[in-house]
Amino acid sequence: MTGERFIDVDFCRQAKHGQRVAGDVFLSRKIKEEGRIISVLSDGLGSGVKAGVLANLTATMALRYATAFVDVRISAKTIMDTLPVCEKRRISYSTFTIVDLDEDGKTRVIEHGNPLLLLLRGQSPVPIQRTSLTLEAWKDRVIRYSEFDTQLGDRIVFFSDGVSQSGLGHSGLPLGWGAERVSEYLGRQVASENQISSRELSRNLVAESLINDGGQAKDDITCATIYYRCPRRLLVITGPPFDRDRDGGLAHLVQTFNGRKVICGGTTAGIVSRLLGRPLTMDLAQVDPEFPPPAAMEGVDLVTEGTVTLAKVAEILERGDPVEPKRNNPAHQLVLLMLQSDIVQFVVGTRINEAHQDPNLPVELDLRRNIIRKIALLLETRHLKETRLQFV
Repeated sequence: MTGERFIDVDFCRQAKHGQRVAGDVFLSRKIKEEGRIISVLSDGLGSGVKAGVLANLTATMALRYATAFVDVRISAKTIMDTLPVCEKRRISYSTFTIVDLDEDGKTRVIEHGNPLLLLLRGQSPVPIQRTSLTLEAWKDRVIRYSEFDTQLGDRIVFFSDGVSQSGLGHSGLPLGWGAERVSEYLGRQVASENQISSRELSRNLVAESLINDGGQAKDDITCATIYYRCPRRLLVITGPPFDRDRDGGLAHLVQTFNGRKVICGGTTAGIVSRLLGRPLTMDLAQVDPEFPPPAAMEGVDLVTEGTVTLAKVAEILERGDPVEPKRNNPAHQLVLLMLQSDIVQFVVGTRINEAHQDPNLPVELDLRRNIIRKIALLLETRHLKETRLQFV
């Protein structure tokens, strides 16, 4: 998002115990030209592969209709007409929650079957005025529609019934965790860390639901969080500028940038260290045979080797499951910094390394450019980050 507003979207999902495929699906799409992000959570009937297929079909259709501003009734009827009917229970459908939020905070929500979403302002839930709609062909189904203004700092949290019904039948939770207790838990999380990200909050809620179930999920457990906030910025510099006269500008950017800072590459780090008078010290406490050890510099959050580390970052992001780092190495640390940020600004130097004997464009330089472009694309498409690329 632009300006001083950013929509931070993330989710966490745990499949039902014994199932390899979750029956819940979460999809999100950023529409840059309209400044909108649309998110859909769908819970398929039952669990496993069949439920996952139903949920994916529902979420995909819902995302398409919401993107096109199709009327709520038409969207809901088409989805319900398309889904097969369970022969035993005589019910079709997977449930769905659709949240359409723009950069000005205008929010449109369509809910069917899932627990009602929560709007948190600080630690406290905010009441939402909903309109109930019924369809002529599906009179037993209720669609709830709401519109409201989301304020900076607000969080929208929505989840499948695997969260609200977690702990069902256990001592202390005979009827399950329940929406009220879920809301109280979220309030405590925000109170303990008022800047907690959507990623962390979603994971914490799913982890607590799993604890309620005794460590074995009785149903698919999914939580999605949208955090409407001022953006968190990250600067990633790699490679020295083509023109040596620009070295000073690079050092000035590191000195004045308002956000976290990373330098990838020994030559680049040496330039900044020399011009700012900040010594580089090797961090020999971190030993990973795949990477040269990182360095430390005052005012910089992470200093790493260049192309090898960036290539590993692209690999981790492409896998699609950059969970909390299992290994304490520079690539995982950089991925975590990126996922904790909203706007990632890349400054890529294009100076040819004098160590190369080939007078043509070194392969390494072209490789670095392509790796950065790949990382930026993955951050934007899979993690809904905003990226900015500058070649110097």
